[in-house]
Order: sequence, then C-alpha cells, then structure tokens
Amino acid sequence: MIDDQALFRSGLTLVIDSQPDLQVVGDGADGSDAIDLVRRTTPDVVLMDVRMPDVDGVTATRRVRETFGDEAPKVLVLTTFDLDAAVADAIDAGASGFLLKDAEPEFLLGAIRAVAAGSQVVAASATKSLFERFRSSQARTPGQEYDQLTAREREIMLRAAGGMSNAEIASAEYLSEATVKTHMSRILAKLQLRDRVQLVVYCYEHGLL
Repeated sequence: MIDDQALFRSGLTLVIDSQPDLQVVGDGADGSDAIDLVRRTTPDVVLMDVRMPDVDGVTATRRVRETFGDEAPKVLVLTTFDLDAAVADAIDAGASGFLLKDAEPEFLLGAIRAVAAGSQVVAASATKSLFERFRSSQARTPGQEYDQLTAREREIMLRAAGGMSNAEIASAEYLSEATVKTHMSRILAKLQLRDRVQLVVYCYEHGLL
C-alpha cells in the first residue's frame, strides 16, 4: 500500500488485516518507495494513491510495470476524486483499475480479491465519465493490429468492451465459455493489450464504441 496519508494507511491496514485471506505486507508514503517495497514484500496487489507530493501514482505504477514486467503485482489505484484525469493515465500506465477512497469497506475488499484474481475494477460512479474522456478526443483510425482480427474476434471484442462477461458472450455467440476465453486471449495478444480495461480504452480511442 502506497499513500502519503499515514492515518489512511493505518485505517486501511486494519480493515484488510481483519480478513482471513488478506494481509498488508508493507506500506510506503510516496511513489518513490514503490520499487523497493515490491522487491522486498512481493505483494499480489499494490494499492496506489494517485496524488502524492514527490513521485505520483501514475509514475510509480509505470515504474513497477517496467521494472518487474510479467512478474509485476496488480495495481489498484485509489483516488479522492470521482473522475481524475490522472486515473486514466494510471490505467494507461498499467493499473488494473481504480476505486474512490470513500468506497464501502466490503466493496474495497471485494475489489482487492477481484484484482488479485486477474479481473479489472473501475468505480461504477465514474465509468461513463472516465471513458467519455477518451471518446471526447478525436478518434484515431485503428492500425494494422486491428486488421489482424477475424470478424468473430471483432464481434467478441465489442461485446467485451460493452461490458459483457465471458459467460454472457458465450450465450450470445452460441459458443462455449472456454472458446470465448481463447478468443479473448487472442484479441488481447493481437492488439497488444494487457486486459479488458485497456480493451475498452482502445475501442473508445478508435471510435469503435
């Protein structure tokens, strides 16, 4: 956990450590602590404040991803603001999602578990506003990476970007859930994207949604 407010870190530690399956293995007060903290404690998830006085959460998230590569922990960004431009930048930098600091404890704990399991989490109250940020900018024409997708993959991509789960896509496309997972892996690989959050951003940036 990295946050410049000591009281917030202490309170969050009490909440997380109260769970039998969760434990805070370390904390830091600034993004400059991120690399050393991850190296020493090897966490599954890093809770990262966006705005910090020295090294901010966006820079710290990018450094963690670049330093540890495929072995990097998941990063869940926490912010005070309902929509912070830095949050979108953090997702671009490699964060698996973000939550507001005033989220209910149960939701926060569920989000940590979901991110640890490989899912992405975006604060529901800000989802529309966040992606409107990308849509408001001039849409770019998809590049050669998009041309690699088959017609079926493009259909599945749009369904996924629209918020449908693998099970829902499987039902709509008359496929098995395992087949949908295979398609999703190929789609992300061809577009050189990390996860569904980046997939949604890609679709908005290129005017596909």
